[in-house]
This record gives sequence, structure tokens and C-alpha cells, in this order.
Amino acid sequence: MTRPVRLALVAALIALVVTGALTRGFGLIGRKPADTLTLYGNVDIRQVDLGFRVPGRIAAIPFDEGARVPAGAVLATLDPRPLGDKLASAEAKVAAAEAELAKRRAGSRPQEVATAAADLAQRQAVLAGARDDYERRKPLIETGAVSQALFDQTKAAYAAAQANVRAAQQALSLQRAGSRREDITAAEAQLALARAERDTVRTDIADAKLRAPSAGVLLSRAREPGAIVGAGETVFTLTIDRPMRVRAYVAEPDLGRIRPGMAVEVSTGAGRRRYHGTIGYISPTAEFTPKTVETENLRTDLVYRLRIIVTDPDDGLRQGQPVTVIVPDAPVVTDR
Repeated sequence: MTRPVRLALVAALIALVVTGALTRGFGLIGRKPADTLTLYGNVDIRQVDLGFRVPGRIAAIPFDEGARVPAGAVLATLDPRPLGDKLASAEAKVAAAEAELAKRRAGSRPQEVATAAADLAQRQAVLAGARDDYERRKPLIETGAVSQALFDQTKAAYAAAQANVRAAQQALSLQRAGSRREDITAAEAQLALARAERDTVRTDIADAKLRAPSAGVLLSRAREPGAIVGAGETVFTLTIDRPMRVRAYVAEPDLGRIRPGMAVEVSTGAGRRRYHGTIGYISPTAEFTPKTVETENLRTDLVYRLRIIVTDPDDGLRQGQPVTVIVPDAPVVTDR
């Protein structure tokens, strides 16, 4: 072996020793293998069926399956014309109810009071004439100067004139008093009802636009433009993937090694990218290992469900996908 070769080997050995010292034995020193906990689970499936709250004919659907949509995006719209007609009718009812209430609150106009007073004066004049005829002819009936038929007509005219005066007096009294409180209350109730019906139509118009409740990916599209749909009928199925959640399971003996807030790594398989996350929730109730979870342990073991929030997800994680969760800092708890 030549001297240059020997020098190169010595330099490489020195570099290896230094690197090992700096990395604490290439990661093998300073962390016990038992400190790492391996869990198994799946990317959580979070889907919601979306449909209109009101029935109608679909006018437009600007998105197709597989599209990623932001929260609040308009996914589909209904034909607005039927609801527009309903709103116009509701607005007219509100206007009529407002006018009726204003009329009730204002009471009678001065002109109406004057008309009622003039009508009373006219009927009082008629009554005065009828009274004179009655008093003049009453003594004559006994002497036969006036026929019984004429006197009966005079008496009936006098009674009718009295009734007309009483009616005119009542009408004038009502005009001067204005609307009763009960009538005003009824008009107020009619206005409130009309406004409520108008607000309901406005809500229906707003709900004629199907909006995404949160960001996600459209998994399926069940209807096409022109279709008539009922209230609640599914138009889209939305997959909610933000925040990305992993549902994993920890065996009962390892439960004391983890806690909410601990950092974890999530992997979908050997050689693939590892994602970072935190433990967000630990179920207080034990259950048997679900059949959908790939695990090295017996499925009869009691486990506790975890919710892990992935902090750096991408399209490499798909809902329902089996994953392995590594908890790097989970020392074994020993009884003292």
C-alpha cells in the first residue's frame, strides 16, 4: 500500500470518528430504541353531502369532480325566477301592511270628521221635520181629519229619522275617536307576518346558491344543469382535507407514553416522504383494534384512538390511506 493511500485512509477514518462524535453515534447514542413508539392508523375520512335547502331547477354548476374549492365557493345555483316572483309578492304584502298600519295609527282625517258631522246635521234636520209632522198630525187622528194610513206613515218616518240620527252620531263619534287599540295591534301583527314571509323568501334566495362549507376536494357530482332537485337532495360530495387528520391507535400498555401536543412523524410506506404532526386528542374509551388498521399486533388487543393533526400535508396523503405513525420521544414508563 502506498503512502498516499495510507494517508487517505487515515483521513477518512478521522472524519468518520469526528462525524460520529458530532452526531452522537449517528443517532444510535443518546436515544434508546425503546423511546420510539410506532403506531398504526389511517388518514381520517371526512366527507359531507351537499344539497340545496330549497327545491328548484339547477341553472349552473361551474365545478366538476376532482376540483379543489375554497370555503364559500358557489358550487351550483338554482333558477332564480320563481323565487324572484315570490319576493315581489312578499314585498307588495309588506307595503300594503305598512299602509294599513299607518292608516290605523293616524286615525280619521279632518275631512272625514267634517263629512260625518255634516251627515249628522242633515239627518237631524230630517228628524226635526219628521217630528213636526208627527206632532201636528197626532191630534188630528182623533177627529178624523187625518186618515189612519197617513198617520202611520208619519209615525214610521219619525222613527226612521230617529234611527238615522243615532247612526250618524255613532259614526261621528268613531271618526273623532280614531282606530281602536285592538285594530292597531292587529295591523301591527299583519305587518310583522308580512315581513317574516319576506325574510323567509330572501333566505330561500340566498340558499339557492350552493356554497362549500369549507375548503376541500369535490369527490363526486350527482346532478347536472337543468335537473330538478328536491330540498336536501345530494348534488356534490365534498372531501374535507384541511386540516388533515390521522386516526391512529395506541395499545393500552403504551398509553402512558403519549400525551396531547407531542410531535409525531407520519409515513405512508417505506422510502416515502414523512410528514410532521402533533397528537391532538386521545380517546378516554378503549376499543378493539379496527379491522381497517394494519398493525403488527393482535386485533384482540384493547387500544385507544388518537387524533393526529398533520401540519405539512400535500396530495401524497389521501383519505383512508394506511399510515404508520412514529412518536420519536415516547420513553417507556416503568413502575417505581
